[in-house]
Order: sequence, then structure tokens, then C-alpha cells
Amino acid sequence: VQLVESGGGLVQPGGSLRLYCEASGFPSSTLVMNWYRQAPGKERELVALIHGIDGSTTYADSVKGRFTISRDNTKNALWLQMNNLKPEDTATYYCYVWYRERHYWGQGTQVTVSS
Repeated sequence: VQLVESGGGLVQPGGSLRLYCEASGFPSSTLVMNWYRQAPGKERELVALIHGIDGSTTYADSVKGRFTISRDNTKNALWLQMNNLKPEDTATYYCYVWYRERHYWGQGTQVTVSS
């Protein structure tokens, strides 16, 4: 099982980034897939999740209306479109899946929002 994130970087406030997570080694199409983030000195928090079967989504209040989570089950791919980024969005972003009673995390991708 492997999760690999990419797409992070440095962006100015108000800018956009699109994160990508490539999943392999498990049938991701039926699983809930998640984006978490962790800022320095803070606990890791759920940003958004998407169900595999019906595609329903849930967002943290802090990102509602700015972030969009999406997936392509045929490609085992997960995205997070982040618009109108704010300095408080600065964090390492992780792709996460719970599968067969185990936690699987990607290595993370750094997002820095600064002028």
C-alpha cells in the first residue's frame, strides 16, 4: 500500500494550488480517502474527505468554499484544489486512508502561503 502526494509549494495569499495523491496497492475505489494537514506546533487535522461509492464529501469549516476534494477511481487518484489560500493554510498536507484496520499515510507535501 502506498500513497504519494505532490503539488505543494510556495504561493502568495489569495493564490491557488492543486495537490495530488496517487494511491496504489489497495482497492481505493470503495474507500474513504482523506486529506489531512499539520502546521508546526499544531495537531494534525482533517481538511476534507470523499467517499468512494457515492462521492460525497466533507470539509473542515476553515476550508469550506475554498477547497475542493475530488477523485478518479479509475486512476486511484485523489486531488485537493485549494483556492484563495491564506497564511493559516500553511502546513504539510497528507493523504490518508484507513484500510483493513490499518492507517496509511503519504509522506506529505509542504504548502506555504506567504507574501
